[in-house]
Amino acid sequence: MRRLLNASLGTQLFVLQTVIVVLAVGGTAGVWMEHTRGLLDRQYQQRALAIAESVAGLPQVREAFTRARPELSLQPIAVGVQAATGADYVVIANREQIRYAHPNTALIGKRLSTDGSEVLTGGQTWTGVQTGTLGRSVRGKAPIFDSAGRVIGLTSVGILEATVADRLGEALPPLLWTVLAVLVAGSAATALIARRVRRQTFGLEPREIAALLEQREGVLHGVKEGVLALDLAGRVTLVNDAARDLLGLSQDDVGRSLREMPLSDRMRDVLDGADPGEDRVVLHRDRVLVLNRTPVAVRERRSGWVVTLRDRTELVRLTRELDQASTTTGALRAQAHEFANRMHTVVGLLELGEHETAVSYITQTTEAYSRHASGIREKVADPTLAALLLAKSAEAAERGATLTLSEDCRVEEGMLGDPHDAVLVAGNLVANALDALQESGGTVEVSVRTEADGLHLRVGDSGPGITPELVQEVFREGFTTKAALAGPRGLGLALTRQTCARRGGWVRVHNAGGAVFTAFLPVPPAERTAGPSPAGGPAVSPVPSPADPPASSLAGPSASSPAGSLAPSEREATG
Repeated sequence: MRRLLNASLGTQLFVLQTVIVVLAVGGTAGVWMEHTRGLLDRQYQQRALAIAESVAGLPQVREAFTRARPELSLQPIAVGVQAATGADYVVIANREQIRYAHPNTALIGKRLSTDGSEVLTGGQTWTGVQTGTLGRSVRGKAPIFDSAGRVIGLTSVGILEATVADRLGEALPPLLWTVLAVLVAGSAATALIARRVRRQTFGLEPREIAALLEQREGVLHGVKEGVLALDLAGRVTLVNDAARDLLGLSQDDVGRSLREMPLSDRMRDVLDGADPGEDRVVLHRDRVLVLNRTPVAVRERRSGWVVTLRDRTELVRLTRELDQASTTTGALRAQAHEFANRMHTVVGLLELGEHETAVSYITQTTEAYSRHASGIREKVADPTLAALLLAKSAEAAERGATLTLSEDCRVEEGMLGDPHDAVLVAGNLVANALDALQESGGTVEVSVRTEADGLHLRVGDSGPGITPELVQEVFREGFTTKAALAGPRGLGLALTRQTCARRGGWVRVHNAGGAVFTAFLPVPPAERTAGPSPAGGPAVSPVPSPADPPASSLAGPSASSPAGSLAPSEREATG
């Protein structure tokens, strides 16, 4: 037994299945033999009874019972019937069960060895198996009636069980050949099954399969990247811990279709292959995920797909912080370049002896910059948002464009609460507007104001605008027309829409001499702090309704400007 347990999987399967086949065939053969033996017993009992009834119905037998010595007439009749029918014995007895005929003449005149009272008393036939002077036999007994219908004796006919066993033995060779054929076929089938199992398990033993399963579970649930497996029907067959955390799934989601799971349309498109490609970027539950979908083939047959999910939220955040730093650096470089030009001018004036002119020039430039910065700060009291707009203004000047604030700008200090979302939305929309100018110059007009319900932002540019069929597409993550730019694109406007939606707001776009983006970012009262009263401030235009955003009334370059004559083209959906 120990050697069998230590044997290979194929050997164990072969031995166990062979034992099962032997037991099944042996049991079947035993049942068949028992059934056949019982059937033969019943057949011979009926045969014996038929002979007994025939003898009991003979007139010669009834007539012999009226004579002084019945045995002289009955013994020859019994011997003749026994020889003619092949029975092993034919016995005739009277009501006192005294034999008148018997194969052993020495027993004639003696009492029956087995009780026949049930036949003599009830007048009914009887069949069964009994043991008599000749051995164990199957018997049939019939009553003998006189002319008046009274029972005057009985006839007992028997066939020895040895004779029945001989008939059963004649049926055994076909049975044995059948059993042997079944055993051979079963053994061959067992060998084929064992071979197929080894092929399906790639020749691995159970302990090796168990070790591989443990390693698989350890790897799947230990890696930080999400792993999700799909079958050909689009049902989830495997989800590791990281994927459940990233997608917000549970173990009960295994076996469900993608259509039944709480996923966005964009996520489903990438998972089911409707949006093919490598490193597909998807926004899901405030996370930036990068998905790769790889087909899985077993023995050159497609069996499903494996999707890996990488969380790039922190990387995108750091990238955007780097972009903001780069923007600030560019603004500082532009200011340094402008400052250097002015200093060269001042040095030249001093070398020419134009001291008063130099002082006047310095005063004018300083006042102009101060007016520009103070003008932004007067309209935008929040320092973070004001700093962003000042930096974007410098970046626009570096690109040869102009960034202006509309007359209706008014941001009260403390009304933004946490300025992170406002800076993200404003930064993305302004950056997107500057990118739309494509280094060709132009204007970007920004309107930002706080109302009782939150922050309202409008950014218009004099770029080519957006084709009508792409008005909704620009907010989809991954949408971009900047194919030549390296790095992940198509996230700026998608993040903007996600941020606004998370706060209960919205963002929309339309064309008015260029693209005009309008966003509404509610600020919960609990996040606001007391700020200066808006009394005495500049007039604020009516707030556009979220259900009915403004159309062409939003400030932007006029249609008569050179930018307004540009043909619409696809715009990139990121900052």
